Amino acid sequence: MASVPSLASSVNQRVADALASALPEAGGADPLLRRSDRADFQANGILALAKKAKANPRELATTVVEGIPTGDLIKEIEVSGPGFLNITVADAAIISTLAARAADDRLGVPLNAAAGTTVIDYAQPNVAKEMHVGHLRSAVIGAAMVEILEFTGEKVIRRHHIGDWGTQFGMLIQYLLEHPHELDHKSGDGDEQASGEEAMSNLNRLYKASRALFDSDEEFKTRARARVVDLQAGEPETLALWQRFVDESKIYFYSVFNKLDMDIQDPDVVGESGYNDMLVETCKLLEESGVAVRSNGALCVFFEDIKGPDGNPTPLIVQKSDGGFGYAATDLSAIRDRVTNLGATELIYVVDARQSLHFKMVFETARRAGWLSDDVKAVQLAFGTVLGKDGKPFKTREGETVRLVDLLDEAIERASAVVREKAQDLTEAEIAERGAQVGIGAVKYADLSTSAARDYKFDLDQMVSLNGDTSVYLQYAYARIQSILRKAGDAKPAAHAEVALAPTERALGLHLDGFGELIAEAAAEHAPHKLAAYLYQLASLYTSFYSECPVLKAESPEQVENRLFLCELTARTLSKGMSLLGIRTPEKL
Repeated sequence: MASVPSLASSVNQRVADALASALPEAGGADPLLRRSDRADFQANGILALAKKAKANPRELATTVVEGIPTGDLIKEIEVSGPGFLNITVADAAIISTLAARAADDRLGVPLNAAAGTTVIDYAQPNVAKEMHVGHLRSAVIGAAMVEILEFTGEKVIRRHHIGDWGTQFGMLIQYLLEHPHELDHKSGDGDEQASGEEAMSNLNRLYKASRALFDSDEEFKTRARARVVDLQAGEPETLALWQRFVDESKIYFYSVFNKLDMDIQDPDVVGESGYNDMLVETCKLLEESGVAVRSNGALCVFFEDIKGPDGNPTPLIVQKSDGGFGYAATDLSAIRDRVTNLGATELIYVVDARQSLHFKMVFETARRAGWLSDDVKAVQLAFGTVLGKDGKPFKTREGETVRLVDLLDEAIERASAVVREKAQDLTEAEIAERGAQVGIGAVKYADLSTSAARDYKFDLDQMVSLNGDTSVYLQYAYARIQSILRKAGDAKPAAHAEVALAPTERALGLHLDGFGELIAEAAAEHAPHKLAAYLYQLASLYTSFYSECPVLKAESPEQVENRLFLCELTARTLSKGMSLLGIRTPEKL
């Protein structure tokens, strides 16, 4: 089905046509239509146009109003103040437009005709290390952006740039060669497969033991460093042991992502090692083109506007003086691969804001090299820090970094208690299932309802509250609607454009109609928090409608059906919006 023009776009077109007729030289000008608390919409663009044309703005506004037909779409329109237009749309237009949306599986949301191919780099844990609270935001924000962009029609390629290369692996591999039974665990199929917790427990123990030996035994340290050279050279036994570490870590990663209700596919996991064969060529291309130069033996890229505390330029070091490669070489090789081999038109990096300078230099280097251009752009979707209730970086009482799995388990436990308290006809199994959906949803929503660039406080008590801006509030709004629809009996949702709307019905209907434009805005601005804000307002408007407008006991059968129609469309919009954020909407709570 074709996309459904929103009421705002239809009204905007009517005003623009009348404006072009009244002031021909303003043809194509934007009337600057906005939602208003004085009417349904207010057009503010006439003032600037009148000033430019040296016309009286109020007189121009009056002429424009005279050229706008009322009745079908616009109920009334008036000139306000120095030349604003206050516009009220017809009740029938609201319901007719919503009916067209309801008839479409996509709720009338258009596909972006200019969609391209976006590679999103997110969810980047490190091999042989536990995932902690710092890994939460990249995973949650990145997964939401994938869903939002795909819904708009974008081709999205996921990339999980895990830390699976570097000097620490020499230490780990050498230790395992000398202590071959240390990585002993269940390794088989089905029930014999090690659990995520077991896998990480093994890796943790191995890492601590190898680190202790590395720090205390100079001969072992020398052997470990030599093992790094073997790894980089592709020595078979070393590579095989490295692969064991990666495989063991993936068991753990996937168990955590599964708890987060996230779908991470193995082909999308392309770590630092995936670009190892490109590093030499990347450096060669940069040096031959003059983008990078040798400085004290290292291959560097310099920038006039980036200087250190001493006033000297701070370079991006692509290759170290000892011949080793840094993160920059890997990141630049990844850009080459994503643009050349994957055909990306946009690269999005969901990475901690503290790495902003690094990515600024990497992106500028790639532009100078011609790998990025006006047609291929790269952006960092930078995110802030997760803080504790005290406003300080989130730590355990012992001052340790909080394990992500512990955080998720506690969220599920808290949410299960809330569900159990409210549950009326749920079995224990259903309470456990809903508890997981509500708990994980609460964690995701708290993250996504905050602008990514901002820090936010991790407060589980608030997150699982039934009141306020929480996912639980939205989930309960959805479940309440499902309960009403189940109780409706023979009455079915049906749009009746002839039925007059109460103020709360109008407010709900106008907000529902803005879903498509909101999705486009969230996609273009990489702003999932705007979708979260839209959904919270939708649930709030529904709550007002529900408290003021009897649904099943409305005055006439037509009004019952019309209000059931508004209920059903609200539920579908909530469900779709929440699913784009990666949050479940249980039918019962």
